[in-house]
Amino acid sequence: MADPIDDAKRALRADLRERRQQRSEAARTADEAGVKGQLDALVARLGATSVSCFLSTPTEPGTHAFIVDAVARGIRVLLPITRADGLLDWTIADPEGEVAEGLFGVPEPVGDILSPLAVNDVDLLIIPAAAVDRSGMRLGWGRGFFDKTIGSMERCPPVYAVIFDTELLDEVPRDLHDQAVSGVVTPTQTLTLTPTRR
Repeated sequence: MADPIDDAKRALRADLRERRQQRSEAARTADEAGVKGQLDALVARLGATSVSCFLSTPTEPGTHAFIVDAVARGIRVLLPITRADGLLDWTIADPEGEVAEGLFGVPEPVGDILSPLAVNDVDLLIIPAAAVDRSGMRLGWGRGFFDKTIGSMERCPPVYAVIFDTELLDEVPRDLHDQAVSGVVTPTQTLTLTPTRR
């Protein structure tokens, strides 16, 4: 039997994925510079000394420049490594380190593995998303890794999703397990939203 929420999510993800693939190389370069500036300002505003981030794929808003610069400035950056059980291990970002293809074809760092609990020590979570709505509800890519991570944290720090400006929507389809975010970072702005925590 079809699940209307799953169907709506699948259709929206397909549309968003196609739009991302159509962005030009010049736009992607500008987007990465914009995201770096927004994330730098957010980290400074929050006084964060330890953050989690992710290695962006070629079609995502770029995070690589931010990570390299943050590490150079002495900020501890944890990067996720996917596990078959749906949890995330972590490793400390090393700009000179190797990158391999993870479980689902996304780039992941090669390094010393820290357990899923390592993320409990960060001041800020920077996570990927397909879209976010104005209430702070996040639509991920369907694997649930970040929903599980956020939902399992005792004292969750601010969580900001990195998206393109056009991916801040009025509403996204949601399930009970979906987790809201504190705000969004786009190439042109950082918005703090008022999430509804479940």
